[in-house]
Amino acid sequence: MTPVEIKRLLEAALLASAEALSIARLRQMFDESYGTELLRRCLEELQADWRGRGVQLVQVAEGWRFQTAAEMQPWLERLNPVTAPRYSRAVLETLTIIAYRQPVTRGDVEEIRGVAVSTPVIRTLEERGWIEVIGHRDVPGRPGLYATTRRFLSDLGLRSLAELPPLPEIGSTPVTLPLLDVENEESDAVH
Repeated sequence: MTPVEIKRLLEAALLASAEALSIARLRQMFDESYGTELLRRCLEELQADWRGRGVQLVQVAEGWRFQTAAEMQPWLERLNPVTAPRYSRAVLETLTIIAYRQPVTRGDVEEIRGVAVSTPVIRTLEERGWIEVIGHRDVPGRPGLYATTRRFLSDLGLRSLAELPPLPEIGSTPVTLPLLDVENEESDAVH
């Protein structure tokens, strides 16, 4: 196959997929003579080919995916008005603590927040696929250690935790991830 044919096949696979595809997953379409570096180079060329269009090829934590360009969003919302999920301040504060301090236990989160973390808050984040238990702290009760997932990074359009925006100084005001929407509520209720 020529590089042009490889790019066409990669383009078709990515456009047909509902989720991001890793290079390892994309390699399944080819025989062993097509290495990771060749596919990475073809993906980068394909990304350049789509630059400046309404749809772009991006690399996120879970792999490569096509997505609409951010500047197209106001017009696309007119066709399909969808409101982004809104999360309570408790959910976002908990997620922020886990993202910036991981791995942490529920007790660690409660100590930082200064209030108890309700089970629905943790459940919301787990159901969304943004956090998971990655182990247990070796103390009595063996509490679960929470960390963010690759899906969390991909949903925020990030490739790694290093791309998280800097966290403002923690003072008297609650700190949450600036990339997500928060409801004007102080309770631990999940919406």
